[in-house]
Amino acid sequence: MVRAGLTTDRVTLAGAELADEVGLDHVTMSAVARRLGVRDASLYAHVRGLEDLRGRIALLAADEKTIRIAEATAGRAGKDALTAFANAWRDYAHAHPGRYSATQLPARPEPELAGRAAGPRRAADLTYSMLRAYALDEPDLTDAVRLVRSTLHGFVSLEAAGGFAHARPAGDSWTRCLDALHAVLERWPAAREAALS
Repeated sequence: MVRAGLTTDRVTLAGAELADEVGLDHVTMSAVARRLGVRDASLYAHVRGLEDLRGRIALLAADEKTIRIAEATAGRAGKDALTAFANAWRDYAHAHPGRYSATQLPARPEPELAGRAAGPRRAADLTYSMLRAYALDEPDLTDAVRLVRSTLHGFVSLEAAGGFAHARPAGDSWTRCLDALHAVLERWPAAREAALS
């Protein structure tokens, strides 16, 4: 029997909150059930299991992060858009470390659910749109998207893991990294130059 008031969205949000508090690796069906004050079996009326729950957390996080980035970059272009995009990304990773981790896993939610999820598609669209000011054509545009994603994810992941123990504040390095990323995007090597190197 389904407990009154318990929904798939509530189970997903409880899992996401727990992931932010204790880390995604420590989210279990039992821990989520305890958080909601129900028996483990009650959760299975709403999610198929831990992998499904993690997939739903990832989709929730992708939606949330994409909304923040869209709001931050609205009406901006060039370096201003890149900086707003990157700061929204980093702020989300700081505020929701467990949810952010979920977005980086190869989670496999139900295909129908994944097909309806707007977050991942919109995130890709936002990244491509933000980079259009740099006047890159394919395949350079896709390569630039990958460079941006790798740079931002690498930085916030190392930062979260305590990888920046140097006396220089990580925020100062972040600002310089964005300056460097902008410079690279503005002076993207021509295809002929890349082929000769």
